Amino acid sequence: MSSTKPVSRVTVTTLRKMKREGEKIVMLTAYDASFGKVLDAQGVDVILVGDSLGMVIQGHETTVPVTVDDMAYHTRAVSRVCQRALVIGDLPFMSYTSPDMALRNSARLMQESGAHMVKLEGGAPQVATVAQLAHHGVPVCAHLGLQPQSVYKLGGYRVQGRDEAVARQMIADAKALQEAGADLLVLECVPVTLAEQITQELEIPTIGIGAGRACDGQVLVLHDMLGVSPRAPKFSKDFIGAGSTIPQAVAAYVQSVKAGTFPEDQHCFF
Repeated sequence: MSSTKPVSRVTVTTLRKMKREGEKIVMLTAYDASFGKVLDAQGVDVILVGDSLGMVIQGHETTVPVTVDDMAYHTRAVSRVCQRALVIGDLPFMSYTSPDMALRNSARLMQESGAHMVKLEGGAPQVATVAQLAHHGVPVCAHLGLQPQSVYKLGGYRVQGRDEAVARQMIADAKALQEAGADLLVLECVPVTLAEQITQELEIPTIGIGAGRACDGQVLVLHDMLGVSPRAPKFSKDFIGAGSTIPQAVAAYVQSVKAGTFPEDQHCFF
């Protein structure tokens, strides 16, 4: 008889427990089975099948052209091989313009593609959608700060929340999303003091990307942290190093996030 201990799947309950106990949550993106398997084996807690695939896989300038079919395909490839990590499927641009549309597309990502959670961007306008999804048992990761799907409306990739009024609104939005039933919140390109305040005031975990060390966890785009993106953002770090293998680079990222040594000040906005 085999003595191998069954792998325990990371769940929303796991993530809340990690926040309470001060254990950092490690998230990375993946878009295919090969990388999904590596990330899962190296201890990444949450794998985000992000619509960033539009840029790093498909070669688009933004995430806007990504479709639900694209997301379903790539999420299915990743979820098929992951035994421990919680897998999040991104709802792409214009796929959740109403609560009912969001529910239909979330059902696709979960039923057809094996996602354990879906992610959507936006604050107050998405509260009703989050409530609808939560009511039907769909775990939701919300996303505030820089919202890549709105890059044309924002006028580029800019830090969000430096203005006092915008910061106050972001805090209010975060609380409203949590109240509506969101289980996780990504904060992207947000000043460290604002991200820290939101993290302290929420019961659900926050995941930072360019939002400082005070967040409950960190996420990066896989291709950025492996040093293969042509223009890696300020908040990223190349973990591949001289002579490192990809599994070693992922392991180094996991260790750095868990230890609280990443991000460093040069990866943050003040």
